This record gives sequence, structure tokens and C-alpha cells, in this order.
Amino acid sequence: MKYYLGIDVGTGSARAGLFDENGALLATAKHDIKMHHPHTGWAEQSTVDIWQAVCHAVRQTLTAAALPGDAVTAIGFDATCSLALADSDFQPLALNDSGCDVIVWMDQRAVHEAAACSATGAEPLRYVGGTMSPEMQMPKLLWLKRNRPDLWAKLGYAGDLSDWLTRQATGHNTRSTCTLTCKWGYMPHRTPGWDRGFLAQIGMEDVLERAQLPETAAPVGSAIGTLTTQAAAELGLHPGCIVSAGMIDAHAGAVLSFALVAPSAIPHTLGLVAGTSNCHMALNPQALTVPGVWGPYRGVVLPDYWLNEGGQTASGALLEHLIANYRGADNYQPDIHGNIAQALLADYDSGRDPAPATHILPDFIGNRSPYADPSLRGVISGLTFTDAETTFRHTYWAAATAIAYGTRAIMARMSEHGYQFRHIVLTGGHAKSPLLTALYADATGCDLILPDCDEPVLLGSAMTACAAAHGGDLPRALQQLAPSSRILPANPMRQALHQARYEHFSALYRNYQSRPRTVS
Repeated sequence: MKYYLGIDVGTGSARAGLFDENGALLATAKHDIKMHHPHTGWAEQSTVDIWQAVCHAVRQTLTAAALPGDAVTAIGFDATCSLALADSDFQPLALNDSGCDVIVWMDQRAVHEAAACSATGAEPLRYVGGTMSPEMQMPKLLWLKRNRPDLWAKLGYAGDLSDWLTRQATGHNTRSTCTLTCKWGYMPHRTPGWDRGFLAQIGMEDVLERAQLPETAAPVGSAIGTLTTQAAAELGLHPGCIVSAGMIDAHAGAVLSFALVAPSAIPHTLGLVAGTSNCHMALNPQALTVPGVWGPYRGVVLPDYWLNEGGQTASGALLEHLIANYRGADNYQPDIHGNIAQALLADYDSGRDPAPATHILPDFIGNRSPYADPSLRGVISGLTFTDAETTFRHTYWAAATAIAYGTRAIMARMSEHGYQFRHIVLTGGHAKSPLLTALYADATGCDLILPDCDEPVLLGSAMTACAAAHGGDLPRALQQLAPSSRILPANPMRQALHQARYEHFSALYRNYQSRPRTVS
């Protein structure tokens, strides 16, 4: 029996999951990661803290599975698309006295730099929906060069967090096609992959050398090396353990998502990875350009497919924000999400709108898709002088529906440019919510496919590990490890309710976008 380990470094924790060669999950563990917010809109972490969390999670997983480290054939890393910084000796390049050397994916400090990148109109903009996001790495590095020349002078490495992890594990400075293509402006379908003219336009002529960015990238599911002796000892594994090319966390979830459908259904399926934020993954054998939606990116999830990627920066994070800031949430302790979902479903299942007058625009920290406008902010409409519990219940419902309508709006934009969706494969934390699963299906009119897997992102990374152990054969690994799934059909009886709310949602967007720009 062969065993594969998936390692997922999320926003708040590092998790590990051990799978056998049939895709069965044997054990999992997690260890929290600290987050620092030195300024509003900024978010930072430490690679030292992250690596320690990874090692703890892996060791705890092996203990729980009662397996020795030398039983693991291969491992796969995925992580948030955060930016890790190091000096020329690959030592942490701290941004401040906290020791943080990671600019987290959600950090918004590079808004002006993203606008400068977008203003060039250069070729890489064709593959990010026409607008570069402050969540991407070139704007973040441009911010560093403009605002911290002291650190720029010391910079000897910059990488997506999953690439930092594979470097830490193997000692090899191999970058993944997934990370470089989706977050750096790299174009794997052309030679050379870097547009040096674009880099010169934004004043980043020296970034390839300073960040140690290679000219080529490793395909998804390829092996980039084996563990160093030191990394193996720290992880509790063995030096011969194979390490696959790293992935962005949502894209690892997408690997699992598209393993659940027949090849003919792939272009008609949306892979929705929904948790703290939402990522909307669509694959097509043709390169489709969708304004306001990232991509098309070639070969970043499955070989020979182009990815279009929409997103909502705050989805689960919005619901958590409401719980943290609304006193009425205390009425639903101890399981606030579960209890409020049951209360709302009691109305919803009987055909009633639980809060017909309350509506939300969910872009509390900007809109990633389909408007690609980081300046957009949240709107709450329809509140009255109700008690705290009722106010929270109505607002939570409005936020949950708004998250589903944001997904519907992204799908509509994709459909205008060549996609025809029939199914949504839902993975991530939202797949465990009976309220959110019902809303995604009913608001979009698409049947949901729900994998029978508690850890789909970890399994996606384990699939890449399995592929790396078999010569990079990703389709074989997907077929071998794919779990079973179930279907949650959309309820046509709720179409009128959602059509009315979606029209109000769309009208709110139009009104807010037409506001005088002097009004924040």
C-alpha cells in the first residue's frame, strides 16, 4: 500500500492529510498560524511560524494514522497565494519588528501599484481579465520597491507561499506553473514566458534576478525533487519522499472538483471552492477571455485546459465579520453558523423569504469579480429598529444570499463569453452548510455536486503527490484517488424568490457604482 500526504497552508492554519492509494483519508491534523495586521487593510505572517505549523501538523497526522514517516511515498503542498520574501541566503526578510516576511494574499496595500500595472495595457493584462489585482504578486513587489527600498536592496528571493514551501522542503528553486501563471503575469503558452517590456513599463526590470524567478515552471503533478535530510527530520518523513510542484490552495481544490466529472462535462462545470473567500474555477479547451475574471491560464489545474477564475474576496469572512460585530449573534450560541442556518431554513423551506426587505452588497474589502474594482465597499439596505437578534438574523440572511448572488453574477459574466454551466462542484467549508448549499443551487439554477470527502483541498494536493510519484501522470492520479459524490438539485419552486432578490442586488450595484466618486 502506498500513502500520499497533502499539506494545505490556509489563511489561519496549516493542515495535513494522509491518504492511501485509493483516496481514503486515514488521518488529518492542523496547527494554527498567527496573523498580524500592522495597518488597516494589511495582513502579514511569518514563514518561521508557518513552517513550524506545517511540521506540527504532519507529525500529528502520522501519529494519528499510526504510520511511520518512511511509509509516505510523496507529498504535495498547496497554500494561499501569499508572497514570501527572503534574502539571498534564503533567510526571512522581515517587513518589521514582528518578524513577518509574508504579505498575505488578502493584503490590500498595493492598490495603487495594481492600478499602475493595469494602466500599461501590456500583454499579461489579457490573461487577468484586463485588470491586475492588488492580491497579485507584481503589484505587491512594486509596492515593496517603491515604499521599502531598504528591503528591496536586500531582496534575494520572492515566491508564492507554496513555492517557498517546496523550496524549504527540497532546496530546489523550482516554481509551479500554477503559481507563476495565476499570480505573477507569467505566460507558459509562449516563449519567453515573461514579458520584459511590461516589467520595464512598471519599473521592475530587475525583479526576475532579485526574486530568483526562473524562465520555466513545473507542471501541476510533476516531481520537483525529494526532501532534504533536514526537512525530512523536521517533518518526521524520510529523505527519499517525493515532493510535487506546489499549488495555490483553491486550485488544489479544483483538481479534486474536476476529477468528479466526465471529460465531456468539464467545460460545463464550475468548480466552486468556498471558504473564507470564494474561487470560481472554469476550464475550457479554448482560451476564453472574460472581462473582470482572471485568466485564461493554460495548464494550471489540468493539462491542456485553460482556466478562467472568478472570485469573491470575502465570503465566509463576511459571515464571520457579522458574527463578531452583531450582538444578536449571541442568541445562536454555541454553534452560531449551524443554529442561524436552521432558523433561516425553517422559513426558507416553507417558501418564505426570511428577510425580504434586507439586502447586502458583500464587497466589504473590494470586488474581485466580475467588476474587478478594489474600491467597492459593502452596502446594507433595509434595516429598521428591530431587536438585536432579529437584526442579526436578517443581516446574516442577506449576506448569505448576497454571496450566492455574487457567484451567480460571476457565472453570468462567464456565460456571456462562451461558457454554458450545468453543474457546480462545491468544495470548502461552505459545502458543510445546509443553508449555503441550498442557496448556491437555488440562486444559480445549477445542480450541486458535493464530493464525499471531508478534506477536498488536502485530497487535491495528495492527487498531485500521487501524480509526481508516477511520472507526472495527473489524469491517472485523479482517476485512482477520486471519491464518490452526491447531487443536490436546484429547487425550481424558489426561482421567483431569488429572481426578485437578484434584481434588487443588481440594482444596488448599479446605484452604488454610479455614486459620486467623492463619496466613499
